[in-house]
Amino acid sequence: MGEIQRPGALYQQVAAEIRNGIVEGEYKAGAPLPSEAQLIERYGVSRPTVRKAISALRAEGLIEVIHGKGSYVRALPAPAVNIERTITRSGKNFRTGHHSWQQIEDPTVYRTTTTATTGPLLKLAEGEALFAVDRLLSDPHTDTRALHRVLIPFATAADEADQLGEAPDTEPEQIYALLTAAGHKLTWDETVSARMPLPDERNTLRVPDATPILQASRVTLGTDRRPLILEELRTGADRAQLAYHLTADSPRALHAV
Repeated sequence: MGEIQRPGALYQQVAAEIRNGIVEGEYKAGAPLPSEAQLIERYGVSRPTVRKAISALRAEGLIEVIHGKGSYVRALPAPAVNIERTITRSGKNFRTGHHSWQQIEDPTVYRTTTTATTGPLLKLAEGEALFAVDRLLSDPHTDTRALHRVLIPFATAADEADQLGEAPDTEPEQIYALLTAAGHKLTWDETVSARMPLPDERNTLRVPDATPILQASRVTLGTDRRPLILEELRTGADRAQLAYHLTADSPRALHAV
């Protein structure tokens, strides 16, 4: 690599060259980048251009700047925790993969309504009334954090399990048991996506800058395939990975899309 001679914004060209060096292994994970002076000489550009390129790469999460030391290629360690998403049942009891996680604080219970995102998952129009329960969880072994939300339509609380109207903060495993006792043969649909966190999510989950979060949205379905509740689990993509156990004998035990 030498002096930049391609069209386009100069700092973007420098960033692209450094990015290619990271991808091709010239700059190793955890190793320092060349100094500003070396990058200026190498690419024949000004100091502001180099700094802007470094800033762009930092925003992408490829490098980190350590005060007083310089810029380093960001290491990408293996996730600290494996979150088992399979739901298991023994008799009348259900268990989820984060059953052993500790609640950092008491659940927050409030009333809300369906949105353009949650409404279609629950097959409800936007603005329908819901109970919401937010929990902040922590893995006792790795201190990995997760935000867990349960959304319960008023109709589910009134028609399927009236206990939920009085105690919407019932644990999900117990909600499954209540719905089963009401006559439902439960199945679950789940979708997983990644996105950049909102500022409050980044702070609560302790996610580093320029790091996405994973969001798993799980719908509990009744015998007639009618959505009964919606759960959302959010956690840092740098700290956790989601795991599923699927078998051909029970193809709808958990349907991951």
